Amino acid sequence: MAVFLLGVGAACCLGFGFVLQQLAAQRAPLSSFLSFRLLLDLMRMPQWLLGIFLMIFGMVLSALALAEGELSLVEPLTATNLLFAMALSRHLTGQRLGRHGWSGVGLLALGVTAFIAAGRPTGGGHVGGPLRHWLVIGIVMGIALLLVACARRLRPSPEATVIALAAGLLYGLQDSLTRTSGQIAEVEGFAALLVHWQPYAILGIGLTGLVLVQSAFETAPLRMSLPALTAAQPLAGIACGVGFLGDRLRVTPGALAWEAAGLVAVTVGVVLLGRHPALPCAQSARTGARPDATGEEESVRAAG
Repeated sequence: MAVFLLGVGAACCLGFGFVLQQLAAQRAPLSSFLSFRLLLDLMRMPQWLLGIFLMIFGMVLSALALAEGELSLVEPLTATNLLFAMALSRHLTGQRLGRHGWSGVGLLALGVTAFIAAGRPTGGGHVGGPLRHWLVIGIVMGIALLLVACARRLRPSPEATVIALAAGLLYGLQDSLTRTSGQIAEVEGFAALLVHWQPYAILGIGLTGLVLVQSAFETAPLRMSLPALTAAQPLAGIACGVGFLGDRLRVTPGALAWEAAGLVAVTVGVVLLGRHPALPCAQSARTGARPDATGEEESVRAAG
């Protein structure tokens, strides 16, 4: 129950924080796109700082949940952050959920429930050795880098989606390293973290992921980025948990079928909610707008 409450609390803070961050990021100059200068520009906006505070508090709650439970259990719970983002956005926009929105809510909730009930995530499995450890980390980071490289060739809306996918993968990896750091602190004490590489990797990955997320928020409506971010993070986290952290899931044919169905339901629910009109669109008053593939006017990067 403690893990459940901490995971849902983390999702609430993350969802509210992402909405506030996007509302601020859409007013940032596009000249700082995919640059750490973007964070300096955003630090001047109180709305963004409040969003960051909520996000950090959500990450703390998530870390506490990871200290008590398995990554494969916590990640699906934090994926419900989109429900809380929808609640705040619905309040801001006045949009009702309707059949489309309630379908997304139902699929997301049922998907998380099905995955947890069928998989019954537990710890105590075989912890991967250094080779397996670095292989999984390298694959996740490699896919994230490839996505960022490919995103630069796309129009603003799909570019934001692909960049958010990359950020979600990095955040899932960050969660796995947070779990590892917690295990180190439990065995060797918090002072021992200073001589291990995991805390420094968490900081570097977190800052990189933050730049990617804010860049995605900056260039397109929230509905183009938050669903991808929300869907990618638990998938990467579960892969790391099973890949090298010793998390165990039931692997009977029936359990695997329900686990797969649950993940599919979560992904579809996230996409349905992400495309609901309640999520705010970018309203930035930038010049140089161009139509994307659907003919909708999007802001484009300023030329200096």
